Formats: sequence, structure tokens, C-alpha cells
Amino acid sequence: MENILVVDDEEKIARVISAYLQKEGFAVTQANDGAEALQLAQSGDYDLMVLDLMLPGLSGEEITKRLRQSGNNIPIIMLTAKGGEEERILGLGLGADDYVVKPFSPGELVARVLAVLRRVRTVPGVLADVLEYADGELIIDTLRREVCFRGQTIGLTATEYKLLVTMAKNPGRVFTRGELLEIVQGAFATGYDRSIDSHIKNLRHKLEPDTANPRFIKTVYGVGYKFEGN
Repeated sequence: MENILVVDDEEKIARVISAYLQKEGFAVTQANDGAEALQLAQSGDYDLMVLDLMLPGLSGEEITKRLRQSGNNIPIIMLTAKGGEEERILGLGLGADDYVVKPFSPGELVARVLAVLRRVRTVPGVLADVLEYADGELIIDTLRREVCFRGQTIGLTATEYKLLVTMAKNPGRVFTRGELLEIVQGAFATGYDRSIDSHIKNLRHKLEPDTANPRFIKTVYGVGYKFEGN
């Protein structure tokens, strides 16, 4: 049974989310402040975190930042009343996997949880267990879900991993931002194409020594992105 960490200082909202997730068959742990949420997330006992941004103690943004800086790649769905595009881009740029704006439908939130967990479990269509590029400089092991660059294992979020594998198994193919958005969000794509730019930026920081002149993930201006493995 997968375990979900629900973090919200509004007890009523946390109870509603927990009830819907439990009905779906998940085990749920609740936290009501930032410090407790960070401590629980760092324990490694959770498969996904639903994280409110406006929390006492530590904000959701700060929690996400600290987890990602420490190499913790627990999938995170941010839950917030901040609905502007810039806020969404900021949250995704910090390493969140999805973003749900209050007020929200609990049923839709559960569907998004399921969608993110599907990204973690599988990447359909991979033709080989181990993908190698640039004479072994970049290695993607799809059985172990590990990515190594120059001999070092790189921690990727579920969304970053799916984007990388999708493009890497189709080298040279140009993907529009809309296509990539649908690949990582499915039926719940928000329509914010710029969110893909945030995920690509994060990928480049992890895989490209020179982000100004990327070797693997190329920008096709006015269209989207492509992967080159030479």
C-alpha cells in the first residue's frame, strides 16, 4: 500500500483530502506545519506528498527547496490559493511535479495523485533496459530508474525522469511544449506550456555542464525541444 503525506494547516481540508485518498486505497499521514512536514518527508517513508504552500513555520516552497537540494525526490503536488501563472512556474521550478489551485475538486486531486504515481512507476514504450549516449557519458537504466552522468547518479523528479526518457528514446524528434505537457500531465494538462520550460531548465542544470550551450536537450525555437545523444 502506497503512503501519502498530506500537509495542510487547515484541518478540515486535510481531513477531506485524506478521506478521498483512503477511499482510493492509500495509507495517509497528515502534517499541519512546515517543520513537521519536512521531518516526515525526509524519513523516506512516503511515496508522494500533497503540500500546501501557506504553512506555519516553513513554507511549502522552502520545504520543496530543501528536499530537492538534499537529493530527496519524493513526488510533490503543491496545493495553494496562489493561482497565477508566475506562482505555478515558481513552484514547478523548485521541483514540484504538479500544482493544484484552491478551491479544488477532491476527486481531481486524487486523479492527479494517481497520474503522478503512474509517472513514477512506468515510462511506456522504452525499447531497451539501458539507454546509453555520448559513449556512455549519459546512461539511463529504466529497470532501476537510475540516471548516471559521467559516472555519477543523478536524482531526478518523476516528471523530469519521464521527460528525459521520452525524449531520449526518440533522439532527434522535436517535441512541442504542448506534446510534452500532455505526456507528463495526461488528461489534466493545465495548458501552461511554460511549466515545461521549468522542468527542462531543472534537467539541464543536472545533466548539462554548460547550460547555455546544452549538449543533450536542445531548444527548437518557436516549437519546443529535442534530444541529441551524440
